[in-house]
Amino acid sequence: MEAVTLGPEGTYSHRAARAVAEEIDFRQSVTAIVDAVASGEYDRGVIPVENSIEGSVTESLDAVADHAVAVVREVVTPIRHALLAQGEEFETIASHSQALAQCRSYLESEYPEATLEAVASTARGVERAREDRSVAGIGHPDNAEGVLQVLAEDIQDQSSNSTRFFVLAPEDERSAGGGKTSLVVYPNVNYPGLLLELLVPFADRDINLTRVESRPSGTRLGDYVFHLDIEAGLYESRTTEAVAELEALAEDGWVCRLGSYDTEHVVE
Repeated sequence: MEAVTLGPEGTYSHRAARAVAEEIDFRQSVTAIVDAVASGEYDRGVIPVENSIEGSVTESLDAVADHAVAVVREVVTPIRHALLAQGEEFETIASHSQALAQCRSYLESEYPEATLEAVASTARGVERAREDRSVAGIGHPDNAEGVLQVLAEDIQDQSSNSTRFFVLAPEDERSAGGGKTSLVVYPNVNYPGLLLELLVPFADRDINLTRVESRPSGTRLGDYVFHLDIEAGLYESRTTEAVAELEALAEDGWVCRLGSYDTEHVVE
């Protein structure tokens, strides 16, 4: 099995993908990963979807809503950020925008004068530090090789920092079995009480919603796509009944079943 995830080697996505496949290729954006899986180019794709500090990765939500893919597994991994550089003197700190945000308090306290540079991935930030001694990177401490030193470890704002990743497969591999299910709903209408109506079918059946998020549809201002994660599988009658109610409410739009799946915790 061959998987694709955010590169280059050494990203947190790469660490999560190693729990999925031995052969791993890389892309520089989440959208490119989802597109590669939807086209059948790869068996699996691994994308970050939510961080415990910074919340959802909006590019991931938009990409899975726009492509015909299945979520077949969820991988949760702890995030341990370290400051890596060639020496104590540097002017710029480079990393993925999410990593910079997750270390905001540390950076404001210890390096208030440093320029923060958002790059495509944590591994790319580490590469920048390896290429240029005036740049420090934020990434996993294991990425400190060659000329780089670990100047500080566990610099994230919360020690419990973790990220959940979706493992994607082509659309025809969607499963009804698993302890969680992800849905995308586009009602294509807007009126008072709409969101409540979308949630009631789950509350009425004692189905726990673990995430509810809205994203702009891109069609018009004030028009939204809703992402729902529930603690129930599509194989359950209560789930199929709730989804049927959603489809009735969204008769002018659509409901996408991304699939049911189980969660794996990967600790490295």
